[in-house]
Amino acid sequence: MLHVKQVSKVYEGKVTYNALTDIDLTIQQGEFVGVMGPSGSGKTTLLNIIATIDEPTAGDVLINGNNPHRLKKEELAKFRRRELGFVFQDFNLLHTLTVEENIVLPLTLDGGKVAEMKQKAYDIAGKLGITGIMKKRTYEISGGQAQRTAIARAMIHSPKLLLADEPTGNLDSKASKDVMEMLESINRNERTTMMLVTHDALAASYCNRVVFIQDGRLYTEIRRGDNRQAFFQKIIDTLALLGGHANDLSSIRVQ
Repeated sequence: MLHVKQVSKVYEGKVTYNALTDIDLTIQQGEFVGVMGPSGSGKTTLLNIIATIDEPTAGDVLINGNNPHRLKKEELAKFRRRELGFVFQDFNLLHTLTVEENIVLPLTLDGGKVAEMKQKAYDIAGKLGITGIMKKRTYEISGGQAQRTAIARAMIHSPKLLLADEPTGNLDSKASKDVMEMLESINRNERTTMMLVTHDALAASYCNRVVFIQDGRLYTEIRRGDNRQAFFQKIIDTLALLGGHANDLSSIRVQ
């Protein structure tokens, strides 16, 4: 579904910086893959290249066989809107709009019928438990509710690939757990392919597989199997080997 082939990213400047070097990564249809590594390892650069926010210096990114980096500006905007979903740490909601208006935004840009958009918004809001706040402005809701709203907006057009960048970064532990259970459920029930960039071992333990990056190169990967507690511990151990700082590690036990 997603093929990253020999991707490198070099930032030119007074000092040339190799952010990524020869990255090969394949994510199958319906997989939920986490990407981890110490701060500055290149994980967000990789996500931004897959998301077409940034361009690779070398290599190819194929999403369902298409290389979005070769599309013209208008085609790329359409591709992003229809094929990709985005969830960010800071929610990226528009404060002038209600929760409902934020959720339907991707459909509004495609000029859908109002009644159909409203129905889709309420269907997905029901699944995410936010029907009761649809008329509220985003500054009137909690962080957890804001992230659920962002997930609803990302999922309303049934994207082929959902990209999440530190989606639990601004949430407390209860809201983080709710959000990760929600993403896991969407992955399982909708078969949406997901890629999660996180420094949080607990969040990563909800993935099927976690890929680790160090100094812009792939370091190793581990798979979940049946025991999430054991997977969580493997993630902690691998981060320790990578030399992650204390704030890169989570000491919470999996419930």
